[in-house]
Amino acid sequence: MLDWARKVGKQPNLIVYYAGWGDSFDASGTRNAWNSGAMTVASWEPHGTTLTRIADGASDSYLREYAKAVRRLNIPIAISFADEMNGDWEQWGTTETTPQEYVRAWRHVHDVFEATGATNVIWTWSPNIVQPGTHKDLSPLYPGDGYVDWVGLIGYFTDWDPRSFDGLFGTTLTEIARFSRKPQLLLETAAMPGRHRAQDVRALFHGVTASPDLVGFAWFDHKARADWRLDASPEGAAEFRRLSADDLYGFDVRRVR
Repeated sequence: MLDWARKVGKQPNLIVYYAGWGDSFDASGTRNAWNSGAMTVASWEPHGTTLTRIADGASDSYLREYAKAVRRLNIPIAISFADEMNGDWEQWGTTETTPQEYVRAWRHVHDVFEATGATNVIWTWSPNIVQPGTHKDLSPLYPGDGYVDWVGLIGYFTDWDPRSFDGLFGTTLTEIARFSRKPQLLLETAAMPGRHRAQDVRALFHGVTASPDLVGFAWFDHKARADWRLDASPEGAAEFRRLSADDLYGFDVRRVR
C-alpha cells in the first residue's frame, strides 16, 4: 500500500490478492487493509481440485474453517471465486468444466459460507471480457442474483485492442446487463506500457467515471507477460496520478454506508 501511495499520491481503497485452494484466510492482511481504509478482494483460485468435487462436498471441511475465519473478522471482504471461467486457460474454464458444474460449485461454496454465518462476504462473479471469435454466452455461467453481490470484469488495454473504454468493456457490459443489474467492479485491469498508455489511462478513468454501476477498479501492478506496473511508463503514471486525485477515487471505504 505504501508503494502504491508513493506512485499515485494517495492510498488505495481496493486491494486484490490471489488465494490458492487450501490456503488459510489472510485475516491479518485483510484487517490491516481495512484499518487503512481499503477493502480487499480475494481472488480464490481452486487449483488442485475440480469444481465437481467442490460441489459434491469434498472440500466442505476446508470451506467451513475458511468461512469461520471470515466471520470472526467481521468486516466486509469481497471474494471472487474461480474467475475467468469463460476462458479456456484455467482448469475450471470452458474446456474442463460445464456451465452447470460451475454454477453448482459456486452455489455450494456460497451456501457453506451462509450456513456458517459468514454473511460479511461480497460475492463477486468475475468473467474475462468477451473475446471476438471465441465468445461463449455468459448467462449460463451466472450463478443467479441470489448468489452474487457484485459482477467483476477482467480486461486489459493492449496494443491490439480498441483504444477506448467502450471498445474494451462495452460488449461484455451490454451482455451482462441482459441478465444482471448487480453493481460492477473492474477486478483486474491495466494498460500495456508504451506510447499509448497515457491515452489508455485516460480512457479507463473516463469510462469508470461515466459508468454509474461501476464501484471501482483494481490496477494489475505486476510484470507478467507484459510490464503492467504503473511506473513502467512515466507518462502513464503521471496521468494516473493526475486523474486519481479526484475525490471519487481513494476515499476511505469505512465511511461508506
